[in-house]
Amino acid sequence: MKASELAVSLGGTLEGDDVELFACGGLEEARPGDLSFCKDPKHVKLVASTKASAVLLPREWTDSAPCSVIRVDDPNHACMRAAEIFAPPAPVRAPAVHPSAVVDPSVKLGENVHVGPFTVIEKGAVIGDGAVIEAQVFIGEGCVVGPDSHIYPQVTLREGTKLGRGVILHCGVRLGGDGYGYNTTFENGLPKIEKIPQLGVVELGDFVEIGSNTTIDRARIGRTYIGPHTKIDNLVQIGHNVKVAGYSGIIAQAGVAGSSRIGSGCLIWAQAGISGHINIADGVQVGPQAGVPQSLDGSVKYVIGTPGESMKEFGARLLLPKMVAKLKAEVKELKARLDGQG
Repeated sequence: MKASELAVSLGGTLEGDDVELFACGGLEEARPGDLSFCKDPKHVKLVASTKASAVLLPREWTDSAPCSVIRVDDPNHACMRAAEIFAPPAPVRAPAVHPSAVVDPSVKLGENVHVGPFTVIEKGAVIGDGAVIEAQVFIGEGCVVGPDSHIYPQVTLREGTKLGRGVILHCGVRLGGDGYGYNTTFENGLPKIEKIPQLGVVELGDFVEIGSNTTIDRARIGRTYIGPHTKIDNLVQIGHNVKVAGYSGIIAQAGVAGSSRIGSGCLIWAQAGISGHINIADGVQVGPQAGVPQSLDGSVKYVIGTPGESMKEFGARLLLPKMVAKLKAEVKELKARLDGQG
């Protein structure tokens, strides 16, 4: 694609040669024929040394570039759209049920559904129109898969799980397994651990997307609920009876303990931990590796550290040892001076 054609498609303005572009690449890895992007002026040196044939830059960018420039309002968003243009077409899954799939006669299949090899769909399940279910998927009794959902290989939906419209589940997702529910009593002075039955389900709203090998536990009673348009990364653990209001993001290796509630528009960063039975208010962000032991009411919109606290509090606590060390050095110096005067 010519750079001029791409600029028109992205609503941008071309400066420089009308080069031919074939793919997208990072500033450091890009080769001739690639399109790259930069939105932050602190990376000006990377732009100056890139071998890309064209680069997407903000309209207000003032530094030069060694290649053609397409000026846009948001280079990150523009590069995303460009990647969609350059990406090879996704595999087409034609409507059909593979002969090796095991589908109970009571299952209700919508129109234009694809069921891949060695998939198992148990009795009473409902599969919406246009759903794509890839190879080696297990869908348990009474599950509901919404229209236009896409379930990738080796996903497990335990009984009663419900998916809304347009849900995407990547490889290895596990929904509806038992939560960590046990009751400890003592008999003759010895502990006896009894399993608490997990009787609820998992329900996902419309257009939820879940990354590979993430697990979401069924509710003890009622439902574990992930609201619409929530995006969950790989290797996330969500406990039983958790509620996520929607339009939120939960990043890789984060964990949310049982019965916690996460509001709308929240962002839980990588490896953060949310304790059980607490509330996270709308719009709050929990920083990477932060630990949150108590509810966040929204008075602070970004917390970090363990226990989670505001950036100001975290910074002050981080600097305290350095301040103490500095004061000790000053006291030592003053004491030496006083001793010398004596």
